[in-house]
Amino acid sequence: MDVSDAEVDRIFRALADSTRRDIVRRTLVDEASVSSLASAYDMSFAAVQKHVAVLEEASLVTKEARGRERLVRGNLDMIRRASALLDSYEQIWRGRIDRLDALLDEPEPTTSKEK
Repeated sequence: MDVSDAEVDRIFRALADSTRRDIVRRTLVDEASVSSLASAYDMSFAAVQKHVAVLEEASLVTKEARGRERLVRGNLDMIRRASALLDSYEQIWRGRIDRLDALLDEPEPTTSKEK
């Protein structure tokens, strides 16, 4: 899984917004036009276009022109890459917790005064 630091920043910056997470969720289920997405939110068409542009820059969605419509489709490959990155972070932390547990399970050394 090769994800550059810049890609990671773009992905998580894009996913930090609840509207963008919802757009990704909707477009993973089925492609949607930008106008149909815009009708689902209490914001302007231009605002939804900006959200889609942020997601597209992070490669979380793709946009395709079909006639006069711009269809947005979630990019499952990038979602999987982001998930794999989070899984690797989880493994790092699980390893650290296991080492801490092992350290805490070690008996305390006795000092000469305690004998």
